[in-house]
This record gives sequence, C-alpha cells and structure tokens, in this order.
Amino acid sequence: MVTGELQERAGETIMLATMVGRATAALYFLVLTIVGGAWMASGVSAEEAKKDWTITGAIGVTTDYNFRGFSQTARKPTVQGNADFTYKWFYAGVWASGLDFTGNKNGPGVATVEVDLYGGVRFPVGQFEFDFGGIGYVYPGANDRVAVTGFRELDYFEFKGGAKYKPTDALTIGAFGFYTLEGTNQTGRIFTFEGTVEYVLPKVGIVTPSISGLVAYQQGESASYRALVGNGSDSYVYWNAGVGLGFDDRFSLDFRYWDTTIKNDAAGFATNFCTGQVFQCDGKFIATAKVTF
Repeated sequence: MVTGELQERAGETIMLATMVGRATAALYFLVLTIVGGAWMASGVSAEEAKKDWTITGAIGVTTDYNFRGFSQTARKPTVQGNADFTYKWFYAGVWASGLDFTGNKNGPGVATVEVDLYGGVRFPVGQFEFDFGGIGYVYPGANDRVAVTGFRELDYFEFKGGAKYKPTDALTIGAFGFYTLEGTNQTGRIFTFEGTVEYVLPKVGIVTPSISGLVAYQQGESASYRALVGNGSDSYVYWNAGVGLGFDDRFSLDFRYWDTTIKNDAAGFATNFCTGQVFQCDGKFIATAKVTF
C-alpha cells in the first residue's frame, strides 16, 4: 500500500514537471518572439536589450496548497514551480502545482495538476507600483464532466488590477482586485478584493526575516456559488498571517496560518463543509520551502 502510494505521488510529480516544462517552453518562445520583435523594431543593441528583460524561476514544496482559504490538495503536501519573464513594464509567467480533488482516491480523479498562465503590465509611479493583467487557471486532463464526477468546467480566467505602496524600504502595503465572468466549476461572476502587508525585519547573519499577512473579501452571486463556495452565503472573508525566512535571496521558508469565515454547518446547505475529505476551509498552519533561480 505504501509503495503504491509513493509510486502514485512520484508519477504525479513527473507529470507536473512535464506540464511545467511544456508550458514554460511555450511561454518562453512566445515572450522571446515578442521581445525579439520589439528589439529589432527599436534598433537597440543586443547588450542594451539584455538589461531590459529577465528570466526567473522557482521550485518548492508545501504541506498544503491553499487557494483563497480552500485546500487544493486535501491537506496533503505537493510540489510547485514557476517561471517568469519580464521585459521593461511587461511580464508573463507560468505557475504549476499538484492537486488532489478526490481526497479518498476511491472515485474517478477530478484534477491532479493546475497550470496558471498570467501576464500584464507592472509600472512604478512614485512610491507606488501598479499591476494590471490577467490569469488563466488551467486543469490539464481534468475529468470535469457532471455525469461522471459532478464537476463542471474547471478552467477559468480572471482579470487582475491593483497596486503596492512602499512608504519605507521595509514596509510594503498592497491592494488588489480580481474579477471573473465565470468562476471555476461554473460558479458565475465573482469579485475578489485582497489587502496585503509585509514588513522586512533587520537581517540576522544570512537570514532575512519578515512578517506578513493578507485579508480578503470575495463576493459571488449565483446559486452554484452559494452551494459550492459560500455554503449558503454569497460572500466570505479569508485571511492569513505568517513569518518568512529568506536565505541569501535563493532559499526561503514560510510558516503561515490560514482561515476563512465560511460556516462548517449551514441550515439548508452542507454539514462538515470545511472539514470534509477535500477543499477544507477551516484553520490550518502551512509550511512552504522554496528555491529561487
């Protein structure tokens, strides 16, 4: 039984790595084409052009992939990775994570991998940095047929807009809004508003500690949203608070507590909504380790 589970996890990790590799290669080609075209049209030298664009990436492991207060891995650990491309104000990236939308593994698998494709513009104005773009959430190979799993279309797209304010070198305050015309699992129009704050503490040896938190409000308007997300409510609040430890800008650890205001038991709706086998939305401590390159 243990060997079979390990083989299954190894298979999921290999599939995730393959998906990330393919998505990264496609995105790299697209960005390279756009950047190359802009460079040729501008007549700027190759050396000068190099200064305007960057490629970064990271890979990590987390004890639980939590998205807006909901566990996406049935409280299990998973591997995650990303690659980001920046050219002046423009950016594009791909992020991927393992999933567990089935929980007990007794039924047909719903989704085992999430790949997010995002892009936009990010530019400074004084002490502010504005960010406008979009995010596509894709679930490759998802078995999202109502007749088989009870799930509707999982893929969806969000618009994103907001800004970060940096009054000091150590303090960053952010406010962002997200909007989708059709949420995952066909949950209709959804508005999400997030406020963030981070304070970087003085460096101790090679360690740079920081404290940060997030408070967010989400509003839906459909019956499916009330049944599948709010458990009887059109809205909910989610939040987190935690401590980060950075080691020479390459390796980082994050320890964070997540929670929501969603009711675990609601009259006329679900019982044990937040404490079931999947998509848990009760309080949880989560640890994440990440290597940046």
